[in-house]
Amino acid sequence: MESIDKLILSAMYVCQIDGRSVSEEIKKKSMLSDDMIKSKIDELVKNQFVNEDRTTLTEIGRSSLRVVLAGGVFDIIHPGHIHTLNAARALGDVLVVVVATDNTAVKMKKRNPIHSQEQRQELVNSLSMVDLCLIGQEDDIFKTVNMVKPEIVALGYDQVHQEKFIIEGCKKINLDAKVARLQSPIPESSSHKIEKEYGESIHGI
Repeated sequence: MESIDKLILSAMYVCQIDGRSVSEEIKKKSMLSDDMIKSKIDELVKNQFVNEDRTTLTEIGRSSLRVVLAGGVFDIIHPGHIHTLNAARALGDVLVVVVATDNTAVKMKKRNPIHSQEQRQELVNSLSMVDLCLIGQEDDIFKTVNMVKPEIVALGYDQVHQEKFIIEGCKKINLDAKVARLQSPIPESSSHKIEKEYGESIHGI
């Protein structure tokens, strides 16, 4: 399959989840003209990758994509995050990132986040390797997993989630997803450490 076909299918997948305009999403990620987009979608409909509505994927179309799901707080974006998300993106065709809610962030970090969940979502959505960023569910992380239906769940080097917990949770929703533990070349990078050092430098002035 051509890379441009994968790009169009990926755009449709993202738009099915969050309601974005398919044509605008394709234009944002490519230099294709309206006529070229129409022609490519015609071809994908003909080959049964896209439904007759020209905006949603068939089962064949969806199965042709490898979706990767990653999650975290992402309060201060640092080099460790960038490396981890690039590594996650390299595992598949689409990268969906889930940011923790403010309440979940407090439970995880034992402090209030600097940025609200909406601000953190906007920050992560602005990263080039991220196709879609969602705000997570407080009561059940597998609600979001079930909506995204990833082939791979990518865990960062500093995440406490256990692979077994993720695998068993996926099995309960009849999802056969693999878990990938990603490594960071900068393990000392963390939002908390950056915030602490920044605060100390300000007080030292």
